[in-house]
Amino acid sequence: MSTTQTPPVLAAELAQAWADIQRYHPELPDLAAPESLIGESSSACGHELSFERLLHEAVHGVAAARGVRDTSRAGRYHNRRFLAIAEELGLDHPEEPHPSSGFSLVTLTPEAKRRYRPTIERLQRALKAHSAATTGDTARSFRGPAARHGSSGGGVRVKAVCDCGRNVRVVPSVLAQAPIVCGGCGKPFRIPEVVGAAS
Repeated sequence: MSTTQTPPVLAAELAQAWADIQRYHPELPDLAAPESLIGESSSACGHELSFERLLHEAVHGVAAARGVRDTSRAGRYHNRRFLAIAEELGLDHPEEPHPSSGFSLVTLTPEAKRRYRPTIERLQRALKAHSAATTGDTARSFRGPAARHGSSGGGVRVKAVCDCGRNVRVVPSVLAQAPIVCGGCGKPFRIPEVVGAAS
C-alpha cells in the first residue's frame, strides 16, 4: 500500500506560519507535526486549509495552554471563551453564533491581514503548489488538529480499546503518532485486530 507524503515545502511553510503566530502569541504551543494539518476537513471549523484556518487552530492551542474549555458538543460547538481568544489572535465573528457550531466560522480582521500579509502570501503559494500536485486526490481535504471535533469527512474513525474495556473512536493515523492513554487504567488504547474483516 502506498502512502502520499506531505510535500516538504508545504510542511515547512505550515511550521513557519505557526512560528509567525507564536511570535505574537508566545504561549501558543509548538506545532509538533505540520503533516497533521494536511488531508483532513472539519465542518466545525471550516473546510479549507488556509492561514485563517491555521489561526483558528492556534486559538485551540492557546485555549489548551491556558486550560480553557473552548468547545462543547464533542468539539463542534465553539463557545464564547473560544471567541474571546479568537479575538485576541485577530479573528472575528460578526454574527450571532451558529446553532450547532457556535462561533467556529471566524474570519481574519483587517489588522490581522496586514500583520500576517507575508505569511499569508507564502502559505498561499505553498498551498497552490500542493493542490496542483495532488489534483484528483479527493482524500486529501483538510481536517488537521480539529479532527478532535468529531466531524464527518476526512479520516475514518475506528474503535480503540484499553485493558479495562473502555473504548474511544479515533483515526488510526492519529493513534499511530503517539499512544492515547486511558484515564481509568493507565494503559494505552489499541485498535483490536478484526479477524476476517473485508478489505
